[in-house]
Amino acid sequence: MTRAMARAAVPLVLLATALAGLLSACGGLTADAGRSPSFSASAPASAAAPAGRANPSRLAEVKASQLPREARDTLALIARGGPYPYSRDGVVYSNFEKILPARPSGYYHEYTVPTPGSSDRGARRIVAGQQGDSYYTDDHYASFRFIREGQ
Repeated sequence: MTRAMARAAVPLVLLATALAGLLSACGGLTADAGRSPSFSASAPASAAAPAGRANPSRLAEVKASQLPREARDTLALIARGGPYPYSRDGVVYSNFEKILPARPSGYYHEYTVPTPGSSDRGARRIVAGQQGDSYYTDDHYASFRFIREGQ
């Protein structure tokens, strides 16, 4: 990369950072019902909490490395921002069960973890919060475990 190119890239990075912050402050973009989001500023920057991040819930924890391969693949997909294989991936999770910590509407987004042999989306999901906190359920929201990233 030439010096001129590097100098030109700096304002673009600053603009992108400012735009992401503005969209996040405004609640981000959400998907229309039945459509996969093409961009979601409210999606977490990392798919799960870093190893040193405190568990914001009283839920049991699971190391990311202990999750099924499909769940680890979904975490990587979330970190990349998609594209997602299911139209409902990335939609707002409303926490109706009140198992996850109470947060403002739009804080959580859900993503399908494929279940081998299932003819539909199955029961496995990752619910990701805006602050990098992520949770795994394998029983369609009846229970959750906090995902400990990097372990």
